[in-house]
Amino acid sequence: ERGYAVRIFDVNRPTYTDPGMQLIQADIRDSDAIWTACEGIDVAFHNVAQVPLAKDKDLFWSVNRDGTKNLLEACARYAVKKVIYTSSSAVYGMPKSNPVTEETVPTPMEDYGRAKLAGENLCWEYARNGLDVTIVRPRTIVGRGRLGIFQILFEWIYQGKNIPVLGDGKNTFQFVHADDLAAACVQASLLRGADAVNCGTDRFGTMRQVLEHLCRHAGTGSNVKSLPMWPMVTAMNLSSALGISPLGAYHASMYGRSFYFDISKACTKLGWAPRYSNEEMFVESYEWYLANRSMVLTSTDSASRHRSAVEQGALK
Repeated sequence: ERGYAVRIFDVNRPTYTDPGMQLIQADIRDSDAIWTACEGIDVAFHNVAQVPLAKDKDLFWSVNRDGTKNLLEACARYAVKKVIYTSSSAVYGMPKSNPVTEETVPTPMEDYGRAKLAGENLCWEYARNGLDVTIVRPRTIVGRGRLGIFQILFEWIYQGKNIPVLGDGKNTFQFVHADDLAAACVQASLLRGADAVNCGTDRFGTMRQVLEHLCRHAGTGSNVKSLPMWPMVTAMNLSSALGISPLGAYHASMYGRSFYFDISKACTKLGWAPRYSNEEMFVESYEWYLANRSMVLTSTDSASRHRSAVEQGALK
């Protein structure tokens, strides 16, 4: 819509294409491929990452850190005018207080977060040497076609099963819609000068509230039920360590805790405002799941983790 010529670099084929798009299907760890992709590019949006669901430390570091270095080196070589690095709220680990701001010191608590922070540090290093990079840190991303661990939640609600929260579920939790994040990244690409901004919705409440609203919307008989916090966190961490649960350490530690950003810098500096509330984005994402459930459940092993079913393991 803005008149850009678009080139997509991805290990998976995109589900949406346009006649004007170029596609390079390759791995970001392939430095020759990413150099080819960056030639003639003005703006690079870096969204490649191995997500916590992968639970593979080697992949976290080889993709999220080393892959980022490959991209930054190629962008520097070809004098790309702007790089937008999509980071993660996992770099903040388990924040001691909320709201989290850009001044909050990152203290990641597991390898995914550490690798994403290592990617950020590379961005700052290249910025000091003249590459124009903006870091965008999103809260947990929700939206149509964006599943990951939410696939289990949506399937449970589809089947009318009860949905657990830890403790009373009154931990304040902020999400961000994928479209809102994309809009923030596009706005960030218009800025000049290295910076970092946090992105999330401005309409959010507790974990219990968003899940109860979704259960009411679905009308399948699902209810939200409380489970004791610390015994469940211990069990989740143990089952994750044993490899019998899809949850990573970050999922287990943060599900029952409050976590939300102050987004005033993003709104002011980017001229950006989120369109979706927590409740709106969950309803939209669930409806997308219903419409695409058969495709998700029959997807191949090579499909994106955001568009494929998750093995429930011990969670079942």
